[in-house]
Amino acid sequence: MHMGNRLAAVDLGSNSFRLEIGRIEHGAFQRTEYLKETVRQGGGLDADRNLTAQAMQSGWDCLARFGERLAGFQPGEVRAVATQTLREARNRDIFLQRANTILGFPINVISGREEARLIYQGVAHMLPQSDERRVVIDIGGRSTELILGTGQQPFVMESFRVGSIAWSSRYFPDGHFTKKSFAIAEIAAKAVLDEALDAYHPSLWDTAYGSAGTVGAIADVLVANGWPADTVTQDGLDWLLDKLLTAQSADKIKLPGMREDRKAIIGGGVSIVRAIFSLLGIDTLHQAAGGLRHGLICDLLGAARSEDNLREKTVQRLAGKFGVDTTHGARVGKVAIVLFNQLVASPAAASVPDAGRHVRKLNWAAQLHEIGSHISHSDYHKHGAYILDHADAMGFSLSEMHRLSLLVLGHRGKLRKVEMALDDPDLVAQLIALRLAVILSHARRDPDLADMTLNRTDTAGRSMQLHCRSGWADAFPQSAYLLREEAQAWQRTPWSLEVIGC
Repeated sequence: MHMGNRLAAVDLGSNSFRLEIGRIEHGAFQRTEYLKETVRQGGGLDADRNLTAQAMQSGWDCLARFGERLAGFQPGEVRAVATQTLREARNRDIFLQRANTILGFPINVISGREEARLIYQGVAHMLPQSDERRVVIDIGGRSTELILGTGQQPFVMESFRVGSIAWSSRYFPDGHFTKKSFAIAEIAAKAVLDEALDAYHPSLWDTAYGSAGTVGAIADVLVANGWPADTVTQDGLDWLLDKLLTAQSADKIKLPGMREDRKAIIGGGVSIVRAIFSLLGIDTLHQAAGGLRHGLICDLLGAARSEDNLREKTVQRLAGKFGVDTTHGARVGKVAIVLFNQLVASPAAASVPDAGRHVRKLNWAAQLHEIGSHISHSDYHKHGAYILDHADAMGFSLSEMHRLSLLVLGHRGKLRKVEMALDDPDLVAQLIALRLAVILSHARRDPDLADMTLNRTDTAGRSMQLHCRSGWADAFPQSAYLLREEAQAWQRTPWSLEVIGC
């Protein structure tokens, strides 16, 4: 939790990059500065779903300006996230490697459901306290999030791959508006969103709120032309559609309240909003003041449940969904933590910044190491890694889930499959602790760890020794055999493990 008096949130959206800066006054966040740039990175994905060089450079240029403004901020004062475009981009790691340096703070690519959670949190925080049942709709450049909730609590959260940039590029590629193109775009949006009909049925909510750019852009045009403020109605949408058809093309739109940067993507945005109105039976959509970046601020403030508590619940949900033996997972986690702490405390070991964070992630990996057994016991570690790499896990970024998947993938068998990750000494420390814990707990009972120690033995930190007390190997011959096999596995890597007395 942040303990200073200023905070900043960075939102790398598909259409715009946004920076929100403010101060904490009397326990509440007060905005002092807001920067927004229309980067339109969502339009910079090529046919192979790679960001083009121009799209990456535009993003870096914007982040350089944001980074200058954030100079002097501390790590705990800033949170930066990226959404659908970087979720899709195959070369996102290339973009992020430089983007993190330019901005000066880590950028986390979040899952669709995590984005939905943050959106609802930001919207609810800006609304009066109420027990009303809400549906919150956020239409971005390449995704749409739908959330059901009451008060501060979201219950149903989904992200759909339909957005104003994607739909405008696909159904209005030349910027021309016709009745046929709008009809096709609306039908296509309904096809993607059709599964929302049951989950977000009108009987499940009382009031509909719209967040972020697309809804805001439509509301701005409507109010500038005499419609009620802060709402979008079906009549208003019909009127706007008629005006767009009269204009015939995006470059000929001349409407008060229509920003230049919105003209090129208004066709796709209007189509999606009309599809949602039709599917969910919405008559009036209220414009919400809060959004994703406000949800980030809430997390920084600690207004929501703590991040680790949310992650714990996510891990428990995944374990329950896939029928994991939680007792055994907890046992493996307990042993792995003991070994990891010994390893990082070795006199020859380099200091590990924020070792507690690594311990928590190691424990989560241990709790989920058998998650793939629900699919098949054969190669269950590979199935588990796939599940974690593709799970929509609230509280976790995609990179964090990938690290958990690497630990699960590498917790047994040959190390060649994770050799690209073995350059990371912190991950290696987690991995060897997890592998040894799984071996020592193979009988699915608490192992005898008395006088057992794991140490690094050289200043480079690449040589490790596991010491067992005299007589341990005779008492546990199968475990001793498996440990000797483990030592041989590490000999085929740049690291080495020696077992002594085991």
